[in-house]
Amino acid sequence: MPIIDASNLRELCSALLEGVGVNLSDANFVASALVASNLRGVDSHGVALLRYYLEQLECGDMEAHGDPELLHNSGCTALVDGHNAIGQLVAKFCCDQAIALAMDHGCGIVSARHSNHFGAAAYWVQRLNAAGFIGIVLCNASSTVAPWQGKEGRLGTNPICFGVPGSSPFLLDMATTTVAANKIFNAHSAGKPEIPAGWALDANGVPTTQTEAAYKGLLQPLGGYKGSGLAVMVEMLCGVLSGGAMANQLGGIRFRGTKVDVSQFYLALDPKCFLDPGEYEQRAQSLTNILKAVAPATGYDEVLVAGEPEIRNEATRRKDGIPLAQDTWNSLSGWANKLKVPLPSVT
Repeated sequence: MPIIDASNLRELCSALLEGVGVNLSDANFVASALVASNLRGVDSHGVALLRYYLEQLECGDMEAHGDPELLHNSGCTALVDGHNAIGQLVAKFCCDQAIALAMDHGCGIVSARHSNHFGAAAYWVQRLNAAGFIGIVLCNASSTVAPWQGKEGRLGTNPICFGVPGSSPFLLDMATTTVAANKIFNAHSAGKPEIPAGWALDANGVPTTQTEAAYKGLLQPLGGYKGSGLAVMVEMLCGVLSGGAMANQLGGIRFRGTKVDVSQFYLALDPKCFLDPGEYEQRAQSLTNILKAVAPATGYDEVLVAGEPEIRNEATRRKDGIPLAQDTWNSLSGWANKLKVPLPSVT
């Protein structure tokens, strides 16, 4: 498994994006967002996605120079048209809008349509948290999930992400399926014959552990009908609210000849509207401490809260480098050869 320094990986990804027509500053930003996911150990939403972005940009399914547009705002809300720009650039624009609105009104809510895959939702919530706000980010996705008791895809993994400002590590980033679709796609790319039980259904809606059947089938909603309901909630706040594509109207990053056309939802909430400055952050840390003080169950060394494993991964990978799946490195190497971009050294 190749291991590469984060800065070298970032430079490589940026150069590849430039090679298909993205300007330097945008390429640097997108590359940084992707590598940030790898640093946190969320490899399914890191540079493994770049091959699909490059294909989209090369064939025109995504606009290398697309410019997000603020269509209108009212009070603490705004509506954005992504104009098929790179998803990370749309997300940055939306986060900036949400932060500005929250500074003025105590809350900023942004709905975006005609966007693209934006990587890990956690990256955008972290951006809101860094500005001092509680953050919520939602996104609809390609229809790889059947509605409860169905066997045809109509919903996506439809992630929900929530994070808090301050020193508490709590950062929840979860699909409304048992796992993110990329985990199954990555298992398929890596040639793994089986996946864990509970991840997927075959094309007939029957649970399967066979990777090939899962790849051609459907994802399982998290917690059965509850996950299905959460996925519909996300769709209501993304595709429906934005006026964008819904359900099986969406494309996908792995299919050429069509736009992905996802919608997103961003919320920035100022805790100072409720508590004295700094009090929310202190209370959030206190809650975290209460949870972590619980004696661990048999087989565990400690109680962890959402976000802690990723923080630890990042510390390790910044020091030791980022391990890449062989197929991801092969893809990056192939694109580098095609675009005449020099490859950095790996160990």
